[in-house]
Amino acid sequence: MLGTRTLRVFADGFGGEVIRPGEPKYDAARAVWNGLVDRRPGLVVRPNGTADVVSALRFAREQDLVVAVRGGGHSIPGFSTCDDGIVIDLSRMRGATIDPAHRTAVCAGGALLSELDNAAQAVGLVCPVGVVSHTGVAGLTLGGGMGRLQRKFGLTIDSLRAVDLVTAEGGTVRASADENPDLFWGIRGAGANFGVATSFEYVLHPLDHPITHGTVVYPIERAGELAQLFTEISETGPDELWLGFYIRLALPTEDFPPGIGGRPIAAVSVLHCGQPREAERDLGRLRAFGHPVAGSIEPKPHLSAQRLADVSSAWGHRFYMKSAFLRSLPGELVDMAVQRAHGIPEGAGGEFGFWSWGRAIAEVPEDATAFTGRTAAYWMGAEIQWDDPALDGPCREWARAGMADVGPFATSGRYVNDVAEPRENSRAIYGDGKYERLVGLKRIWDPDNVFRMNQNIRP
Repeated sequence: MLGTRTLRVFADGFGGEVIRPGEPKYDAARAVWNGLVDRRPGLVVRPNGTADVVSALRFAREQDLVVAVRGGGHSIPGFSTCDDGIVIDLSRMRGATIDPAHRTAVCAGGALLSELDNAAQAVGLVCPVGVVSHTGVAGLTLGGGMGRLQRKFGLTIDSLRAVDLVTAEGGTVRASADENPDLFWGIRGAGANFGVATSFEYVLHPLDHPITHGTVVYPIERAGELAQLFTEISETGPDELWLGFYIRLALPTEDFPPGIGGRPIAAVSVLHCGQPREAERDLGRLRAFGHPVAGSIEPKPHLSAQRLADVSSAWGHRFYMKSAFLRSLPGELVDMAVQRAHGIPEGAGGEFGFWSWGRAIAEVPEDATAFTGRTAAYWMGAEIQWDDPALDGPCREWARAGMADVGPFATSGRYVNDVAEPRENSRAIYGDGKYERLVGLKRIWDPDNVFRMNQNIRP
């Protein structure tokens, strides 16, 4: 427990906002995106800038407090909060500044994807980021950054030029290809272990026309042949074309035709970032595939596509997932997903998703960043969302059981932002060689493991 006088002295000298237990703002300040996480920090601080972050971190070190860092608050296992310790909430450090001439963006540590997307698209540019606009830039980037533009422009970290950090010692450092390059290597895939990121610089890419995006839905009985078409188009389609194949429940029920809503379905989603006429050519085989029960593929603004998942992924739902990288998508894995989809706990929405991988992702050498998994053919995830706390056990077990069948088809590496088990072995995420290199970096930059609210690299 923090003494009243100690806390008062800190608060009087702190430039941002200090929120204590029992105050009116406390419950809102401690809430995070995943409703499964309910923790009670001893203190929440909201810095106005880097100097306040330094002040908060030094105070935490003096008082031996567990430190959690909150950017957008979307950490699946809830690493953006803690019990009893201090939450450094960067929500006052927002915004994205664009330099159109040099095609670069600078984002504050608490910026959201929507801020980066909106600012970049205002001048016909884009950064490859995630698919829910209220996600934080920091958490997404520090773990790697998957998104629907990844086959053309790579992961988010592949557009990252530099990061400014507040270190465990309360100092500041810049990491880039030219400054502290070893640290920059580790930040790109394991970044939460090394400091509080207060600023990100990205290179941007031209995208000044409508993209083509949407989903086609088929009865679950056609899952096998749809999966085969998905793999064929993924392998032969252009870099501009991203595809996702899904086995899921048709929810919400009212969005689907009678007899389909609430049942398992098979679906393919696409995003083509080329010109619409090119998209129509490249999507010809999918367009010709039978008779979908629902479809929404059409040209639209990129920003429209980026916001489509915001409501279904709104704050407060309970969420769990597991994922893996795959070397291929065999029929038996599709059959397993279909079988498991019929066992989703009633009252929950679950899915198995398969994303096309490779292309620009694989063009970056595997050893160039801490991120591990570039050589995979597909990413696969088992995701489930629910609201009733009584379903916590069954829903977690559904995802765990489904992914337990995937082992024989998985490649090395894991996408760290998907790892929902707080104590899962980080060595398995990065592999032995990268893990040992990360341990060496941790011993240099955080020997006391101050930044341990993450998928932790132990020094």
